[in-house]
Order: sequence, then structure tokens, then C-alpha cells
Amino acid sequence: MDIATVIGLLIGLFCILVSIAMGGSVWAYLDWPSFLIVGGGVLAATMVMFPLRTVTGSIGVAVKAFREDIWNVDDIISQMVNLSRLARTSGILALEEAEKTLQNPFLKRGIRLAVDGNEEGLIRFVMSTDVSFTQQRHAVGKSVFKQMGAMAPAFGMIGTLIGLVKMLQTMDDPSHIGPAMALALLTTFYGALLANLVFL
Repeated sequence: MDIATVIGLLIGLFCILVSIAMGGSVWAYLDWPSFLIVGGGVLAATMVMFPLRTVTGSIGVAVKAFREDIWNVDDIISQMVNLSRLARTSGILALEEAEKTLQNPFLKRGIRLAVDGNEEGLIRFVMSTDVSFTQQRHAVGKSVFKQMGAMAPAFGMIGTLIGLVKMLQTMDDPSHIGPAMALALLTTFYGALLANLVFL
């Protein structure tokens, strides 16, 4: 697990919650209509903008933000040097046994292609294609969250407008002005918080 991502989220939430608690009740900042406008609006707009498979696939990409890269580049280079020495001294078929001990799936795939007797050009093409598809998949997942980050403040503003309309409609009854104003301000708060701390 990438501890920096978790620590960053926790620090952000902690600072916001502490500053809220210092100025009054935390419960005053919980408003379901505001959350429905922002959360539901962002989800609905995302579903409109992207195919369902892209939206669900972006969740897997997001999970990678919390995972630490377990592959040490120096170790992989060292393994590749040792494998090339083994192939040079004992032949390419000697890599078949060595391949079973490898942990990195990408390196294993390359070795398997070499052991199967494929040409260098084909191996390079297959491996490059694998890298390219992975990069494309991550870029699409990134674009989903980038759009969500752009839409969250916009839906916060929509909620603000709804709250202001409600407030103006109830100007003759002061008891209704407070909840309407809370809706107006909290949707902006939720939109900015989700956009900057979560999606982006």
C-alpha cells in the first residue's frame, strides 16, 4: 500500500474536521440534500460522458493510487542481466526453469515468449503493445477522475443556486432561510472538497 496517498487523505480530512470542530458542530456540515446534488450529479454526468465499462474500469485504476510499486527497477535489471548470461552460456531453453522463479508478470511474459522461440521483433512488438495498452487504460481512468474533478464544483454551484432560490422563496418565513442557505453553501463546500481532495 502506498502510505503517502493514505496519509495525504487523512491529513486533509483531519485538518478540515478539526477546523470545523473548532468553530462549532461537525453535524452542522452534514446535509444529505447537498451531498445528493453533488455526489449524484457528478455520478450521473460521468455516466453520461463515459461508457459504463470505462467508468467501472476507472475504479481499478484508482485502486492503484493506494498500492505501492513493489517492483524494484534495480532488482529487475539485475535479474535481466543474470537471465541474459544464463541464455548465453546454457542456451535459450535454460530460461524455461528460471522463468518459474520470476515474480514480475511482465518479465515472465517476455521470457516465455523468448523460450517459445519467437523472433526478437515479435517479442518487442508484443511487449511494447502490452505497455501501450496499460498506459492507455490508465490514461482513460485518469481522464474519468479529471472530469469528475471538473464537474464537482459545477454541481456545487448548481446546489448553491437551488439553495438561493429556496431562500428567496421563503424570505417571509425566517425559520426557512437558514436551511436553504445551508444547502446553498454546503453544496459548494462538498463540490470543492470532493474535487480537490478526492477526484483530482
